[in-house]
Amino acid sequence: MAVPALPELTIDQLADRTGITVRTIRFYAGRGLLPPPQLRGRTGLYGPDHVARLGLVSELSALGFTLTAIVSHLEKLPAGAGADELALQRALLTPWVPEQIEEVDLAELERRAGRRLDDDDLDALEGLGVVTRLDGTRVRLHGPATLTEGLAVLDSGLPAQAWRRAHQLIEQHTTALAEDLMKMFQDEVLQPYRDRGRAADERTRLAEALTQLKPITVRGVVTAFGRAVNRTIRDRLG
Repeated sequence: MAVPALPELTIDQLADRTGITVRTIRFYAGRGLLPPPQLRGRTGLYGPDHVARLGLVSELSALGFTLTAIVSHLEKLPAGAGADELALQRALLTPWVPEQIEEVDLAELERRAGRRLDDDDLDALEGLGVVTRLDGTRVRLHGPATLTEGLAVLDSGLPAQAWRRAHQLIEQHTTALAEDLMKMFQDEVLQPYRDRGRAADERTRLAEALTQLKPITVRGVVTAFGRAVNRTIRDRLG
């Protein structure tokens, strides 16, 4: 996770490396999201800290942070935070599972579903967390796989209310679990790292460990839930 040294980049090269347009880079710089470049004559040159900061801004934007919230978050970082510190911040913010959230109109949603969806269908899909209605003509779709699963629920023949209640229970308990895990990680890992002075070698190890922790934790939650259901079935039958 340590950020390798990069050659000095012009703004065009920085745009090519990060996939962010020159216009957007200049806009970010104007809003204080990006420190000024080093000047060589009349040419501004950018380094690894600029690349890392743009990566963090992109991650925050992808998570749905507003520009104001991104500015606020960056202002809380240590003064002079370098590329490795920014890489750690990005590792902390990278989604634990991939999400493909997009906004589509109802015609596109029906095209992907391969069928017409009436108001009851949309109500059921929204109750299952598959879509979020934005207005009368558009919805936020929470991934193609989620749509496939939601349609399977509609076709199952079981009461939609039962599926909706099951989804609410899962949301309730997984939200509580996520909050408890985040608090534990904050109190027992991140805060001690900060108290010890944010040592560079520890920062690198922490970023690497976090990258490994996320998929292991997600798989662990799924496995633990399956085992818990098995135990519940055995206890009820016993």
